[in-house]
Amino acid sequence: MNTKYYLPVLALAVAAAGCGNSGKKGAEGGIRLENLDTTVSPRADFYRYACGGWIDNNPLKPEYSRFGSFDKLAENNREQIHGLIEELAAGRAEKGSVAEKIGTLYNVAMDTAKLNADGAAPIAGQLKAIDGLTDKSGLSGLIASMRREGFDPYFALYVGPDDKNSTMNIVHTYQSGLSLGQKEYYLENDSATTAVRERFRDHVTRMFRLAGSTPEEAARAMEDVMRIETRLAGASLSNVELRDPQANYHKMTLAEAEKTVSGIDWKVYLDTLKLGGVTELNMSQIAPVRETAAILAEEPLEAQKSYLKWKVIDAAAPYLSDAFVEQNFEFYGKALSGKKEMQPRWKRAVSAVNGVLGEAVGQMYVQKYFPAEAKERMTKLVANLQQALGERIDALAWMSDTTKARAREKLAAILVKVGYPDKWRDYSALEIGTDSYWANIVRSNRFDTDYMTAKAGKPVDRSEWLMTPQTVNAYYNPATNEICFPAGILQYPFFDMNADDACNYGAIGVVIGHEMTHGFDDQGRQFDKDGNLKDWWTAQDAENFERRAQVLVDWFDGIEVLPGLHGNGRLTLGENIADHGGLQVAYQAFKNATAGQPQQTKDGFTPEQRFFLSYANVWAGNIRDEQIRVNTKSDPHSLGRWRVNGALPHIGAWYEAFGVEEGDPMYLAPEKRAVIW
Repeated sequence: MNTKYYLPVLALAVAAAGCGNSGKKGAEGGIRLENLDTTVSPRADFYRYACGGWIDNNPLKPEYSRFGSFDKLAENNREQIHGLIEELAAGRAEKGSVAEKIGTLYNVAMDTAKLNADGAAPIAGQLKAIDGLTDKSGLSGLIASMRREGFDPYFALYVGPDDKNSTMNIVHTYQSGLSLGQKEYYLENDSATTAVRERFRDHVTRMFRLAGSTPEEAARAMEDVMRIETRLAGASLSNVELRDPQANYHKMTLAEAEKTVSGIDWKVYLDTLKLGGVTELNMSQIAPVRETAAILAEEPLEAQKSYLKWKVIDAAAPYLSDAFVEQNFEFYGKALSGKKEMQPRWKRAVSAVNGVLGEAVGQMYVQKYFPAEAKERMTKLVANLQQALGERIDALAWMSDTTKARAREKLAAILVKVGYPDKWRDYSALEIGTDSYWANIVRSNRFDTDYMTAKAGKPVDRSEWLMTPQTVNAYYNPATNEICFPAGILQYPFFDMNADDACNYGAIGVVIGHEMTHGFDDQGRQFDKDGNLKDWWTAQDAENFERRAQVLVDWFDGIEVLPGLHGNGRLTLGENIADHGGLQVAYQAFKNATAGQPQQTKDGFTPEQRFFLSYANVWAGNIRDEQIRVNTKSDPHSLGRWRVNGALPHIGAWYEAFGVEEGDPMYLAPEKRAVIW
């Protein structure tokens, strides 16, 4: 994969829907009646009521493990981008221009004949370099070199704002190195997890065979990989532990790092990554880096070569011959996620171009598809949401005036980004050639790594965007106290220029409120208005917050997402707080914006009902059981169904809008509801 460095941003979703409805579309923008399932009571299952038609009309295609409103919009965007890219791929662009690079990379990605003729040849040089290692003294340099080229050996490194000095960039290490992503896949022994692990063992063996190993060599290499990755998993922090900013901040000098983890040659490692001038770093999670040092010392050199070669094979597989691509999909697509078929090559090629030249593609996208009036209306919505959140902060009974004043300061200081960046990234130094698909990905990874590491020790550029404009998502970054809404998400069902305020506040309004609330969730609240990890709360207010947040932890812990599998309320707490706050803040902003104006019932729904229906439609989707298991282990977001049915029982205005009363299946007694922002 085209490995990108870790950034601690809080995104809206993971990275990007026969019922009894009338089949009639709303006369204007807004609620689409065909999305509903009116055979179900909104008081019994609001998610099914609001989204049942969408769910039935958008069954999962074989290429998807999940497909929802985000994915449908992303597919539309991809179709548009595909057309732009194909125009460039078919033409004769100026040599060295971004247009030529986009067209060349796309054509190389589409050249199946060359990919199959090349087989494993594109990775032969990298495998040979690993084989050529004669003693362990060369490991630190080799691991760093692989990191620069986009591989994922042992632990990660990225450059970003210092959590306690947010105006300056610092080097951070971060736990990584696990092919299965989550430590639980290596350590838990329930039947589903064990089955995934056994499929993974078979997958690693098969991939080594494709890369040229004998059956005996492949079997031995697989055992080496499993042993080393299991050791890393045992030392890694859980996803819940990773959510504690204070516990993941260990700033130290280079000399202290050398004492803390003495088994890594830090000077060689950093020099190789063009970080020779670095004198301090944040070792975010110390235990897995120490385990890396222990592995380097204790595991035989040949075993470590197996692990490093696996990292090459695993990363390169999507960019090699059909045999590699198909085996890669067999495990990661089918076994792990439950997909039935691979995406067509053109979709994979467009995604690759998006990954390598994202802002260049984004610049073309916004020029053709993003209207200026959408940015204007969105900017006004954001201002209204800020006002509403400020009003809610002022009205909090559980917070002292001292903390309220600081919360207001932080709210006022939020940097708002809408649509696309003011300055675009320069790709002139990136070489795109016709030698091989994989060679282009490696050059891109080096280009991105060097772009990142060049920031070390320099001031943070707050104008930089962490998502491309065509992305269907949004984010809050606590280190810069910013919210960002790319052009890609500013379309139906999130944002509709033809819809009324009820629909837009219920959809994109809640998205805006969600991202703002991230600045005040259990993680974001620990950062001050300047993005520094600094306690600005009184002790009593912090205690009040924790007690109220625990209500959501317990509530989402109690949700059974599959038979015998419950949600993780602690892992999803930040996103659940953001959904809860987003709903409350957006509803207040909606009522503020429409105060004194005549409000109409449309298609049988009041404005208040349309607000909540629009919110639910954002989370319409289908998902396979395998993906539910993956998400429950790893995703800080609750599943779409529960971002509706789990969130709304805590929102008083929803009860009023739909007449939900005691005795109704979704009713929750007022004293059991969360009340935070």
